[in-house]
Amino acid sequence: NFDLTSLGRLVPTSLHYPTCENLLLVGVIGFRTSSPAPLVIRVCLDPFHAPMLKQSLTIAKTTFLESLRQPVLMILILLAAALQAFAVANTGFSMGMETATEVKGDNKLLLDVGLATVFVCGTLLAGFIATSAMSREIENKTVLTVVSKPVGRPTLVLGKFLGVSGSILMATLTMLLFLLLAIRHEVMQTAADELDQPVLTFGLSALFLSLAIATWCNFFYGWSFPQVVVVSILPLTALAFVMVLLIGKEWNIQDISTDFKPQVTLACACLILAILVLCAIAVAASTRLGQVMTIVVCIGVFLGALLSNYVIGRHVFNNKPVGQIREVNVVESNKPDFKAPGDPLRVLLQMPPIKAIKPGDSFYYSSGPNGFPMLVPEFPAFTGDPTKLNDLIGSGTVGRIVVTEARDRELVIRIAGENGITRYRAPEPDDYVFLEPTKTNYALLGAWGVVPNLHFFWLLDAVSQNRPVPFEYVATACAYALAQIIAFISLGVILFQRRDVG
Repeated sequence: NFDLTSLGRLVPTSLHYPTCENLLLVGVIGFRTSSPAPLVIRVCLDPFHAPMLKQSLTIAKTTFLESLRQPVLMILILLAAALQAFAVANTGFSMGMETATEVKGDNKLLLDVGLATVFVCGTLLAGFIATSAMSREIENKTVLTVVSKPVGRPTLVLGKFLGVSGSILMATLTMLLFLLLAIRHEVMQTAADELDQPVLTFGLSALFLSLAIATWCNFFYGWSFPQVVVVSILPLTALAFVMVLLIGKEWNIQDISTDFKPQVTLACACLILAILVLCAIAVAASTRLGQVMTIVVCIGVFLGALLSNYVIGRHVFNNKPVGQIREVNVVESNKPDFKAPGDPLRVLLQMPPIKAIKPGDSFYYSSGPNGFPMLVPEFPAFTGDPTKLNDLIGSGTVGRIVVTEARDRELVIRIAGENGITRYRAPEPDDYVFLEPTKTNYALLGAWGVVPNLHFFWLLDAVSQNRPVPFEYVATACAYALAQIIAFISLGVILFQRRDVG
């Protein structure tokens, strides 16, 4: 920055600065001035003022504010809230079993319908908001004023995505909070069931207070009504949810963890990842398509991603289980770990095997019914006598797991091989049993990998079956979502790079 307030005519004899996007550095070699006034030079070395980052954040901020003003954002939030209330009174038909899970009985259907409602609304929002932020500006030629300046097209696409995803994230969080309020209220199974007064009081108060604030600000200050509703309803709904956690159904003070459901909350958080992936797809599509086609692409990807497991995924790994493990017991008390060569293990199947199992057969097991991931490596079939220990673990024998005894549902297996076998873990209850390794169709595997698989973010089955979701799975889901977002934003940059906007 040059302070020229006290200078006359300033003519630099030489001026050099590197065109580095991560660092602003101005070096002055020499100046010739027509005034003896001092020259004040300030050099900025601030990496947070990098041109691309600063421009992307500026575009993101503008896009975010413009997206909040879209009436469709407010309408879908209010529609989702109404549908959650409707589901509370109309999902008492599943006749679900009462089990020790966070959601039991008819509330399983309530969670299913509620998550699906948020998912569909998030998909529609991605299409509408991305269209307003990108394709409509291209059609109206307003984007030309941005790209005609020293603003790169990748910077524009990245900024648009950040702004769109920010507004949709606010809307999704609000819709999920309404779902959590509905889960706390639970299903109205009979007409004699009493309403959850704290949920109705705090939930409706948050809704009507946000509408009242928006009406006041619009009438007296001229602020955008949808924008004020979206901005105010999120913190008010979050406050309402905290209040219902602290206050029981009988207006009694309770511990905040009493009605808090961590697995349901985790399922909601993973659903947000799926909606962010759809935002990236919508932004990429809007660089070349109009509003209608962008929405069609979003809905098409939404349906295709949900059907990819059935259409493609079930044909990728080919294997058929012969049974499922019910119990696993130690045969010899001095060999409880099933690690060393010759260690035995008794396995009880839930039902008689669908294919006859005889001594000498190979024993494979997996946590999935399609044989993936297989928890032991592939090995050649056993050809010796399974009753002779020397044939199992003699010199030169190959590592494998062999069935040594088979009586109806009861099997005894042993680790064969001179040095044992490398495996992920020992067999456990609910694992699937196979007699041969899993075959992989790599062509279908590639096609399956290209299509976004939103099932990875759908944790409803885990919640309903009371299966805790490990942290490793959540971390993997986050990495998968990030990879998908980067891939689709990169595709959007490629599509927009040569788009005529003039």
